[in-house]
Amino acid sequence: MGRAIASMIGMVVLAGVLAFNSGAGAQTAAPAENAAPTPDNAILLTIFLKHDQSRPLSELNAQLERQGFYKAFPPAGIEVVSWYVMMGVGQVVTLRLPASRLREVNRIFETTAWGSYRTEFYPTYDYKAIGIANHDKAK
Repeated sequence: MGRAIASMIGMVVLAGVLAFNSGAGAQTAAPAENAAPTPDNAILLTIFLKHDQSRPLSELNAQLERQGFYKAFPPAGIEVVSWYVMMGVGQVVTLRLPASRLREVNRIFETTAWGSYRTEFYPTYDYKAIGIANHDKAK
């Protein structure tokens, strides 16, 4: 019970912070900036594209085509690290991009993928070099 209350309080606080910092209105345009990912600004973004399994794949693909998904995604200058089909789920895409372009990628999914997919986004950062260095140091 205590964890549930703590989670609820955390969500309320997060919602308040996001509402306070987000500005008014919906997102409308992608940023003009077209920065390339560098070690000091790059993030990895893993995107789960969960198929609407109540509809046949041909119908989903036709909707993606009508909405211009493959024309818009992936955007120029953003590296596709991996793009897999996960049987029974849909697709999983990992991108490497500058943090400043995160909003642009989000808008592409909002305007071209919704309806065919339910989406989940997991922004991360590359920890490999640090983890290996810590391992080597501990030897």
